[in-house]
Amino acid sequence: MKITTKPEKKANAHLHRGFQNRKATYTAQGRQSGIIAGGAPAVLENARRLGLAESIDSHVKVLKVERGFRESDHIMAMALNALCGGQTLDDMELRRNDAAFLSAVGADSLPDPTTAGDFCRRFAAADIEALQDAMNETRIQAWQKAGIAKGIARIDADGTFVETGAECAEGVDYSYKKIWGYHPLVVSLANTNEPLFIFNRSGSRPSHEGAVGYFDRAITLCQRAGFREILLRGDTDFSQTAHLDGWHKRGIGFVFGMDCRENLKSISEGIKEDQWEELLRDVSVVEIEEERALQTEYKRAVIEKREFKHLELEEEHYSEFRYKPTKCENEYRMVVARKTIRVTKGQELLLPETRYFFYITNLFDRPVRDIIWEANQRCNQENLHAQLKGGGVHALRAPLKTMNSNWAYMVIVSLAWSLKAWFALSMKFHDSAIKMREKAIIKRLLSMKFRTFLQNIINIPCLVAKTARRIVLRPIVTTAWSEILLESSLLRPI
Repeated sequence: MKITTKPEKKANAHLHRGFQNRKATYTAQGRQSGIIAGGAPAVLENARRLGLAESIDSHVKVLKVERGFRESDHIMAMALNALCGGQTLDDMELRRNDAAFLSAVGADSLPDPTTAGDFCRRFAAADIEALQDAMNETRIQAWQKAGIAKGIARIDADGTFVETGAECAEGVDYSYKKIWGYHPLVVSLANTNEPLFIFNRSGSRPSHEGAVGYFDRAITLCQRAGFREILLRGDTDFSQTAHLDGWHKRGIGFVFGMDCRENLKSISEGIKEDQWEELLRDVSVVEIEEERALQTEYKRAVIEKREFKHLELEEEHYSEFRYKPTKCENEYRMVVARKTIRVTKGQELLLPETRYFFYITNLFDRPVRDIIWEANQRCNQENLHAQLKGGGVHALRAPLKTMNSNWAYMVIVSLAWSLKAWFALSMKFHDSAIKMREKAIIKRLLSMKFRTFLQNIINIPCLVAKTARRIVLRPIVTTAWSEILLESSLLRPI
């Protein structure tokens, strides 16, 4: 008699593969059309309600003959390309050949990449300034509708390097960082993290060049919007003492870094020890049960093994004194931060170092700690530079051959970041549960990185249906952000 036995079960037979071995099949049947960037039409609708296209057409006149496209059409097409994840002008070809996308944004056609490059080359310096004025007119509308044009407007300025290897690009120069390229100035509003002005310069120009004029234009812009107070912030390159008296007389506040000159260092060393106060930074509190296990510091082990010199902050103190710069008639408040640095070489402890950091300000009624906080918060503008460079916007680049054409490209493509900010400010909700989180949602959108905004807000796959009077977009996936957007008053017809 033949005896059969059941095969033994494998130990992990109850587990399933994460990716099943199923064949994917593609078909072209059906008449439905859809797009990936389903959130882009909502951002454009917000720009339409703010009157952006009309503002651009009234300020910018670079086309002698309008052959199918106005100035606003060219500019919005380039900004839309960046808003949908395009990194170069050639990516515009994807948008203009997508019939469903054209229907969703309400366009019959879009300019091709060659036409976009030719459009940028038509700009003179005056035309670029007019374009920035047009964008700022719309910006005022966005601020006032959102109700943020009040309190203190914090205006930051700094330069950033745009590297390019092009040998035939006009204005490229060798910078102190040993790179070839441009050195644009960016003046931004810290409240909403928006670039107010961009000024392209040769790579060898100093960081502060042209900053005073753009500071004054930003002051006028914020005053027109309704801000009650204005605060200028910048690093040591922007403490242009010849202009401090003028800003002070106008009631404009400022906090600028100052170079550690010998006279300032001598005054600080003469301050008595009891006049220094310890600077305690804000530290997040972690519950004992939430503490993580200590991680091995491999980098520190390499530093000790190879006997590298290692600097570690040990403590901070602050004090202040009155100081009158050579080019000023008034005395101002000089805040000094003294940092004691622990120095080691390998496992050997060396003598500690003492370094001084100086900040000049006319805010006499603010605590010293707040002045240092304002100066440190200005560094957040570096994050804006990173987003405008390679963080998804790709605005601070130099793909063209002339100084002004690259300047125009930077300003136009940076509009994509401003559209993101205006979209965030427009978020209003009727649903009571979501309305309680309205401020948190707006704050999250304003601080959101561009790539995150692209994935969560723009890249919402939608079916596109065209009716007699409107375009209907139907999301085919449901996410937390898509549900929030569908509850927004921006997506409801007016």
